Amino acid sequence: MRLLYVSHSFPLRGQPLSNVGGMQRVATGLHAALARRPDVQLSSLLLETTWEATPYRVPGFLAGLLVAIPRALARGDVDAVLFSSMVTAGLSPALAGPARRAGALLAAIPVGRDVTLPTPIHQWWVPRAFRALGAVFPISPAVEAECLARGLDAAKTQVVPCGVDPALFAAPLDRAAARRDLLGSLGAAAGDVPEGALLLVAVGRHQERKGFGWFVEHVMPRLPPDARLLLGGEGPMTPAIREAIARGGLEDRVRLLGRVSEETLRALYRGGDLFVMPNVPVAGDIEGFGVVMLEAGLCGLPVVAADLEGISDVVTEGVNGHLVPSRDAAAFAAAILRYRGHADRLAAASASASAHTARAFSWDAVAGRLVDELRARGTGARRTETRGAGARRAGGEAA
Repeated sequence: MRLLYVSHSFPLRGQPLSNVGGMQRVATGLHAALARRPDVQLSSLLLETTWEATPYRVPGFLAGLLVAIPRALARGDVDAVLFSSMVTAGLSPALAGPARRAGALLAAIPVGRDVTLPTPIHQWWVPRAFRALGAVFPISPAVEAECLARGLDAAKTQVVPCGVDPALFAAPLDRAAARRDLLGSLGAAAGDVPEGALLLVAVGRHQERKGFGWFVEHVMPRLPPDARLLLGGEGPMTPAIREAIARGGLEDRVRLLGRVSEETLRALYRGGDLFVMPNVPVAGDIEGFGVVMLEAGLCGLPVVAADLEGISDVVTEGVNGHLVPSRDAAAFAAAILRYRGHADRLAAASASASAHTARAFSWDAVAGRLVDELRARGTGARRTETRGAGARRAGGEAA
């Protein structure tokens, strides 16, 4: 398959922390998996930029795509164009004609907020983009439901989940040693962690829907004094999280690590006890999947997460973690405390999470499913086009 991959959400080359987030992890992880496939001839149109510069560079990038994609289609060397989100797939109405003439499939991967962004012009345009696309692969049933609610033809859609790279994330052979390594690498940033303390890990952009401030304010006070939360990431809600820490007098129990390196991220996953994902509902926003839960799970870190949106499609109760009602502080505390003082229970949950994630969510397996879907749908489209062209030629000759 000759595949043209289009994404606006890549970090600068050699600087993975310049542009981080779930959409970015999906775009880069899938691209790497597709590039490894011997049955895919991959070409790419990528915007490599920092998170801060993205809003300023995207308009020019999109304008350039309106020239570059029709040119590639006209050369006849593209079977399918795959957009890594609805941001770039928004160009589909303008590209439908060139794609049809080339017999190529236009496909997109909606990830969440790229569908639900609550601005009038975006909500007016998304249904038009869906009509122009030949195939749509939402990353979860929750995202698919949002797409269908905006007019997506159900015949065009198939859920294909996100993945994780086993080469980058793996469970430690000795979690106690990994814990010592983590705390040693963080130094003063980790604070004083008592022996046997329950070590909670959370990572993500500090946005309202992540619920980090809510968790600090309402769940941490319900946990024993030796429970610790290591929170990586930064964003617009960071000041509010700091205020919640100060109000609760939790400076010794909650540590904000800021934007963490890939090495530190893996150390957090490998050295922690539980990963927490305390999302809260926010109008016009959605957690499409939660790639960090896959990374944590593959490293043997069970998840305690809000039973909300795409998160619900990642966590299998009792297998790789636990789902609790969003904003239910007592339920979060109870799910976490079932592991306090139970090293054997935590070890069993760790092994189960790692095995399940590797089996169900490796990027190579996900890429294989996606290529199969593209091939089946694209081949059908080209056959229809070929039959139509043959009928037109036959009719013309007869005339």
